[in-house]
Amino acid sequence: MKTFTSKLAISALVGASLLSLAACQSTDNSQASAAKSAEKQAVKVVKKALNNEDMFEVAHEGRYFIFDDFATYQQFLSVGETAYRKVYIGDGPHGETLVFGLTGKDKKKSSGIASIDMYRGKLNASDDFYGEIRSEDGRLYVFSRYEDMVETRKLGDAIYRFTQIGAGPDGQTVVFVLNKDNKKKRPDALIAEFKKRNKLG
Repeated sequence: MKTFTSKLAISALVGASLLSLAACQSTDNSQASAAKSAEKQAVKVVKKALNNEDMFEVAHEGRYFIFDDFATYQQFLSVGETAYRKVYIGDGPHGETLVFGLTGKDKKKSSGIASIDMYRGKLNASDDFYGEIRSEDGRLYVFSRYEDMVETRKLGDAIYRFTQIGAGPDGQTVVFVLNKDNKKKRPDALIAEFKKRNKLG
């Protein structure tokens, strides 16, 4: 009888220990999950503050327009003008008038504007950068690295590319710009991001 009772007691003790351990693990998992969530939120806040995850450029009627806000860029494409801007005569990539299209919150700033700081080399682009350049000849260049964007801006064309004719939002040729590291791979992730941003497909 004692042996049976002891076995029951041991079983109960083991069961309680396992429950306690599971509860601890559950707490640890919850804490780890909360920490990850907080970290992701902090990264989002920093990205939003830096505003260095994308850039959009348009060569248009002898001027060169640059935007760090997709909505402002889209508005420009729709009406051909920007409500707020900073203009620099002859300061474009090839001597054009350079126009930075600004958001309402940036219009009164004298510094700390992402598009200007990135163009001037004062602010690095984020690792998950996305960019577009609309050339005067109607082609649309798409980028996953700011360094590739700078080189294409300077040269007027891309050395490494994956081209899709008629794939743009207005039926234009789209050039997905590659580099030495990824020139042999189809840029499926960049194509997907381009379609998502431009609400295609």
